[in-house]
Amino acid sequence: MQTHPITGLFGAEITGVDFGRPAVNPYAPGPEAHPEMTYIVKEAHERTGVFGGGWHTDLSFLDQPPGGSVLCSLEVPPYGGDTMFCSQQAAWDSLAPALKDLLDGRRVAHVGKPYGIKWAPPLEEQAMKGSTKRGDPDADRERMHPAVLTHPVTGRKGLYINPTYALRLDGLSEEMSRPILQELFGHCTLPEHSLRIRWEKDMIVVWDNYATQHYAINDYHGHRREMRRIAFWNEGLPAWAPEAA
Repeated sequence: MQTHPITGLFGAEITGVDFGRPAVNPYAPGPEAHPEMTYIVKEAHERTGVFGGGWHTDLSFLDQPPGGSVLCSLEVPPYGGDTMFCSQQAAWDSLAPALKDLLDGRRVAHVGKPYGIKWAPPLEEQAMKGSTKRGDPDADRERMHPAVLTHPVTGRKGLYINPTYALRLDGLSEEMSRPILQELFGHCTLPEHSLRIRWEKDMIVVWDNYATQHYAINDYHGHRREMRRIAFWNEGLPAWAPEAA
């Protein structure tokens, strides 16, 4: 395996790695021949939101969230359309001790807000209409996952929360959890914890869903952008939080 760091904090170009088994996104499956491959397209005339346009970790609201994702660019705008990433491990390292004590060993409820009914975004904001599954009541069902994960190889801890899917802390109501989660969301995405990928055609980026969040920037109205994404399963959350398995 060869590793070429992107920054001094996190992110690297890596070759020679077996990522795991492809995972089908139940809310944005690909064509019948390759259901695991989500087609992410925003046409030049569209003025909607963009798929992935909010800080999130891919499908963290599923019972078994994928461990990582691969994204490839087929057509990119002349400017804009970058993707931001933040390190959940760097966020944990710099977190206040009181918040660490509150979160370590606690679970967080995740729900699929964009795909359910209760928190569904307005129709005019929805991206990829017709190719994503919306209005699924099961997406509103809470799935509990550890708030803190420990890397099974390095032993490094990181947060497992994101503003798109994390709803509340276990043992607290949504209302009581809101100010705590809002503080954590802002902390995770500090510039010091982040990097920005500027896409070029035929570029491939791979990331760890258990250690990062990402955000697709929607700043290229009037230009077309087309990507392909595959998520994958590896050892799963139990390897990162064996005490919660």
